[in-house]
Amino acid sequence: MWVWAAVLSAALLGIYEVAKKRASTENGVLHVLLYATALGALFFLPLILSSIFGWGIAEGTVFSLEKGTLEDHLLILTKSLIVTVSWILGLYALKNLPITTAGTIKASRPVFVLLGSILIFGERLNVWQWVGVVIAIVALFLLSVSSKKEGVDFAHNKWIVCMFGSVLSGVISALIDKKIMAWMSPIFVQSWCNFYIAIMMAVIVIVCRFSKSRLYEHFHWDWTILWIAVFLTCSDFLYFYSLQDGSAMISVVSLLRRCSVIVTFIAGAILFKEHNLKSKALELLLLLAGAAILVFGSC
Repeated sequence: MWVWAAVLSAALLGIYEVAKKRASTENGVLHVLLYATALGALFFLPLILSSIFGWGIAEGTVFSLEKGTLEDHLLILTKSLIVTVSWILGLYALKNLPITTAGTIKASRPVFVLLGSILIFGERLNVWQWVGVVIAIVALFLLSVSSKKEGVDFAHNKWIVCMFGSVLSGVISALIDKKIMAWMSPIFVQSWCNFYIAIMMAVIVIVCRFSKSRLYEHFHWDWTILWIAVFLTCSDFLYFYSLQDGSAMISVVSLLRRCSVIVTFIAGAILFKEHNLKSKALELLLLLAGAAILVFGSC
């Protein structure tokens, strides 16, 4: 079940990425993230209030929310800060890069999660799994070569730096997830994380507004932002649900979830009319082949 939960999470995550690209095209990044996370937090607000005041909403179901200890909330707060950094860097990169390039780079995250899981959690890979990892690394190298044809130099493009910064901070968040899901419920992690991120984004937007920072951009309401909140909420719930399974491997879950690049690639071709798709399709196929081999080696 944890494998299928991760696969469905990947499909929803791909739609979420497309919605973010669409919403940020004519809007400021910080505003898009603020309103999307605030809407996500509103979805969980009844459960949060129920846990605080003991109303017993959804008690006895997977949506039952406990209060949690101070240590639990400090861990979630730390994770929320890391996720906030990852989302801001990632959306700035997504806004200024072709979605096919940004999505494929983001698909490299499982490789780094894998290395972290080996060093921290002692996960060990067999020969087939290592083959999958090597293929993914080769695909990223080829992407850096083909992206130069669009004027995107991996070594000198600040948006590429932002995307890799987003990937690395996302890796740290994923490794924290593996640890905390051993005793926290998925709904506890997701609800409080959404709540804390919304507060952080509100503070950032207010500070940028009154300091007249160049990061503060114009905003007009776009209904796509609502869909960002909906698809992210559903995708994250399935992700946390899959990690709660004691047999789940964070390296495999992370790689499966990054197969969302299939959705972003199709959107890049159809919705955003991006170029150089043939060579990027090769990198995408290599990444998917690496994912398939990694999953095969995990069975």
